[in-house]
Amino acid sequence: MLRNRTDAYQLLKRLGAPPRLLLHVQLVGEAADMLVEGYKKLGLNLDAKRIELGVAIHDAGKIGHPEEMSGPGSLHEAEGKRLMLENGVQVEIAECCVSHAAWRSPGLKLEELSVALADKLWKGKREEELELLVIDKAAQYLGTDRWEVFAALDSVFEDIAAGGTERLQRSNIE
Repeated sequence: MLRNRTDAYQLLKRLGAPPRLLLHVQLVGEAADMLVEGYKKLGLNLDAKRIELGVAIHDAGKIGHPEEMSGPGSLHEAEGKRLMLENGVQVEIAECCVSHAAWRSPGLKLEELSVALADKLWKGKREEELELLVIDKAAQYLGTDRWEVFAALDSVFEDIAAGGTERLQRSNIE
């Protein structure tokens, strides 16, 4: 069972994660922290720990599929979930290995969508469809209209994306 991101990083190291993967999940974690802070300012009551841990392990399957660290592929998704479950990670956290890429799947929670969004925003990429899903889910949780949260969250998304170039520069290790 993972209690915090340090536990998650230690697990990844124990399983043989290369430095590049560890740095990636840390950089995505920076974006996720900013996202969670934006949610808090809106008054959203959500499971921030689930986002933190989901981000920390979302690409764990790349340990077994290192070619997907620098190229396309989706084999790491199911592999990551399997690997995490085999190592005692909570089911809802392990599921983020799959849902971070399958964010169009119906029924995902705001926390799962947030892992996927942080994985886009960390590098400065804006994904409008995903952002609107997050906005709609946040509005639903708050019991308000989409447009009442749109401006606030769009600003948060833009602030995170604005740091993408700098985070990408820090990610360039071999």
